[in-house]
Amino acid sequence: NRTGHILTVEDPIEYLFKHRKSVVNQREVGIDTLSWNEALRNAMRQAPDCILIGEIRDRETMQAAISYAQTGHLCLATLHANNAYHALNRIVNFFPLENRQLLYLDLAVALRCIISQRLVRKPDGKRIPAVETLMNTRHIAELIERGELNAIKEAMEQSLAPGSQTFEQSLYRLHTDKIITLDEALANADSPTNLNWLINNAQIQAADSQPSINKSAELMDFSSTNPEGASFQEFTLNVDNN
Repeated sequence: NRTGHILTVEDPIEYLFKHRKSVVNQREVGIDTLSWNEALRNAMRQAPDCILIGEIRDRETMQAAISYAQTGHLCLATLHANNAYHALNRIVNFFPLENRQLLYLDLAVALRCIISQRLVRKPDGKRIPAVETLMNTRHIAELIERGELNAIKEAMEQSLAPGSQTFEQSLYRLHTDKIITLDEALANADSPTNLNWLINNAQIQAADSQPSINKSAELMDFSSTNPEGASFQEFTLNVDNN
């Protein structure tokens, strides 16, 4: 939704983008450039506003992506991982132990979000993405800076940041909206136990709000307990003056 220069480095180019508000220059490794490293080294000379790295496969590419982000450029990249938490661990594992502390500081500042998706099957056989989003909130950034990556999954589950959600929360919404079946949701959850808890908790809350409504209905509908129906047209009031 804004003008600018977008540069992509891909191997291979899978989709051709059309120029609209921005100019998109797509570079394919092996055709437009000799290697990933050469393409990334020369990227800044083309004055891009946004850089898309088709896939991060090694430490050099990962370091280049972090460096672009630190210089104020929007850098998008793809990485093979099971979920957002594992993607963060893969980023860290590219680097040796002696470089980790500096890496944590760089990631805490440069990272904006990690989006992970799984294509789940609908009853009609078509697929729809379940999406997990790790937003780099202040709390998440503090955990990354301290290297406490094991605490990030729980922080995601408790996060109230707009857009943040785990796979279980995404699958729960798809199931409650009747887009996917319960079996499909459980099969694609990282923690089927947590997903079951979300579903059962929602059912309990719905049941807790139901009795008060039913009770009011029972008080007003006397015909449900009296086959002949209740009538208040005639009644006798005995008053004892003694």
